Amino acid sequence: MKKMGFAEAIDDALAMAMAEDENIIIFGEDVHALRMNIRVRFGMDRVLAAPISESAFLGAAVTAAMSGLKPVVEIMLVDFIGTAMDALLNHAAKVKFFSGGKWNVPLVIRAACGGWYGDGGQHEQSLWGWLAHIPGLKVVVPSNPADAGGLMLSALKDPDPVVFLEHKLLSDYWLEYMGSGGRKTVKFDIPSEGVRGMVPKKWHPVPLGTAEFIRKGQDITMISVGVGVHRALEAAEHLEKNGLFSSVLDLRSVSPLDKEKICEAVAQTGRMLVVDEDNCGFGLSGELAAVVLEENIQCKFARVCTETTIPYARHLEEKTLPNTDRIVKAAVRLMEK
Repeated sequence: MKKMGFAEAIDDALAMAMAEDENIIIFGEDVHALRMNIRVRFGMDRVLAAPISESAFLGAAVTAAMSGLKPVVEIMLVDFIGTAMDALLNHAAKVKFFSGGKWNVPLVIRAACGGWYGDGGQHEQSLWGWLAHIPGLKVVVPSNPADAGGLMLSALKDPDPVVFLEHKLLSDYWLEYMGSGGRKTVKFDIPSEGVRGMVPKKWHPVPLGTAEFIRKGQDITMISVGVGVHRALEAAEHLEKNGLFSSVLDLRSVSPLDKEKICEAVAQTGRMLVVDEDNCGFGLSGELAAVVLEENIQCKFARVCTETTIPYARHLEEKTLPNTDRIVKAAVRLMEK
C-alpha cells in the first residue's frame, strides 16, 4: 500500500491503463497543463488540448469511441456539460440501443463537481441525478483515492459511456487552485482521508454499481456519495456522543445502483437518511426511497439535499448545501418519528 492524493490516484490509474491500451486517449480543456505528467509520458498525440467548445470535443469523442478509440474527455466543470448534452443525451447514450447492440460508445467523461467554496450556482452543481436519469449513461462519484483509481479502471473497461465525477473538495489540484487568488472565505473541512489516502501498489478495478459500508450502526442508515460520505461520517460521530449509532453507506456509483446493498442497509435499521449534494427534487434521494419501498421494506425516511440554486453568499451557501449540522438535526428528527 502507498498514500496518494485523490486526483493523483485517478491519474495514476489512468496512466496504467494507457500503458496497457494504446487506444485510450485524453482530450479536453487545459489537459496539456492538468495532465502534464501523462502528456510527457505518452505524447501530444494521446493527450490533446481542445478548444473551449464542449459541444465540439464531446461530439468528436462520440465518433472517436465508435471508431475504436477509448477517449477520456475532460469537461472542466460538470455545469458546462449542458452545452454538450446533444452529444451525450441523443447520441452517446442511445447508439447502443438504436443499433441493436452493433455499436458501442466506450467513452469516459471526467468532470469536476460540487460546491462549498463560493463560486455560485453556475460552477458548483453536482448533477449526478440528472445524468443518471438518462438510460445508457453510467455515473460514478468516488469519495476516496483508492475508490477513485479503481473506479476509473472500471470506467475505462466499460463498453458504455461513463460520467466520472470528481468532487472539487476532494481533489488535490482543485484545492490548491481554490485556495489561491485571495479566496479568504474558502473552507476545507473534509477529513484528510478523503483528499489523501492509502491506495494499492497495483490498481485493480472497483466494479461499477457496488456500494460499500464505511461505518456500521444499528439506529440509522445514512447513504451518500462523494463529499456527502464525509459529511455523513462527521454527523455520525456527533450522533454517537448522544448514544445514536449510524451506518454510513457509500454508493460509489449513482448509475448503476447497488440495490441489494441499499436494501440490506436500510432493513437493518429501519431508518434511511440520504445525504445528497445534488438537487432535492426528482433526483437520487427520491430514487433511493423508491428502491427500498419497491422491495416492501418498511422504513422511516428523511433526506438532506441541496434545496435551491446555489447562491454566491457564503452564509446562504452553507444553508443551501448539506452540512453536518443539517444532517445531525435530520437524524435526530428521524429517530423521534
